[in-house]
Amino acid sequence: MIHSMTAFARTEQAGANGTLSWELRSVNHRYLEPHLRLPEAFRDLEGAVREALRQGLSRGKVECTLRFTEDSAGKPLQVDRDKATQLITAAESVAALIKQPAPLNPLEVLAWPGVLVADSSDPQSLNKAALALFASALDELKQGRSREGAELAKLLNERLDSMLGEVAALRELVPQMLDVQRQKILERCREMQAELDPQRLEQELVMLAQKSDVAEELDRLNTHVSEVRRVLKAGGAAGRRLDFLMQELNREANTLGSKAFDPRSTQAAVNLKVLIEQMREQVQNIE
Repeated sequence: MIHSMTAFARTEQAGANGTLSWELRSVNHRYLEPHLRLPEAFRDLEGAVREALRQGLSRGKVECTLRFTEDSAGKPLQVDRDKATQLITAAESVAALIKQPAPLNPLEVLAWPGVLVADSSDPQSLNKAALALFASALDELKQGRSREGAELAKLLNERLDSMLGEVAALRELVPQMLDVQRQKILERCREMQAELDPQRLEQELVMLAQKSDVAEELDRLNTHVSEVRRVLKAGGAAGRRLDFLMQELNREANTLGSKAFDPRSTQAAVNLKVLIEQMREQVQNIE
């Protein structure tokens, strides 16, 4: 199964010390690019979170946000005197440079991160709970990417079916279009009342048929379509491989268009390029 790089997951868990919640958002990216937003008290988790992402995902820009709402009911507030002293000393140093400094507001000191603390909880226990909750969030994210990947595979297979229809229809039309071209050339000769050497005329018609031969391009289109289906069925990290195949499909469609000698073949080439472009846009979201 293939996986999309676009998904969202949110998990929350209430405990004795407060409520933990993770939000994970992922979008398409060439490589795996984690962006972590962790409270200061949970900075030690960064290495473990990055490793879990590396083990679970191959590509995508992933934003991971952890929030912790502490349950401070019934817990006495405490002041970190060392941090408060450092903050006041720094404020007084700055105030000395100002002619008429405003008086230092004690509430502003208390509002500074880390100065006012509640009765501290067991950090190891909280880290363990946060990491376990992250594993659940990551599983949810992967399931979302998997579901969207299945939808992308369905859309791609529909476009591939349409491409095969265009190729089959064009293959049947080629002999008719060559015959129409032959008749047009003969008609022009009759209009000009020109007497052409039959052998020379036949050579010109053969050269026209050779220049307009698209059998090789049609065969390669079929081959590439089969390979895309194989990659989709194999699943895994298929995005880069599929992107390469889209380039190959587009190359054959361009060659087909350059050889077009009939409005029907021109239209078929345009239809194929539209389908390929639609697939290419979807492939950009595949892991």
